[in-house]
Amino acid sequence: MTVSEAFGDIADIIAHLSPEKIIGLKASGKMSERVEHLTNLKKDGSITFEQANELERFLTLNMFINLAKARARILLVD
Repeated sequence: MTVSEAFGDIADIIAHLSPEKIIGLKASGKMSERVEHLTNLKKDGSITFEQANELERFLTLNMFINLAKARARILLVD
């Protein structure tokens, strides 16, 4: 099994818990501000290695949540 397949399997499980709630998930204001700050640092070329890793983790989490939302939308249509 690949990491992508594992993410997909877990996203399916989460989507089945409560599709309506999953679709409504949003990042907190604090998290959004942090991601915006890290993104600006990256654009400026002044991001540290640790900050780049943190940004990558946020982006991975965002991808996973979007995958779960997509799976939840499919459940609601079916």
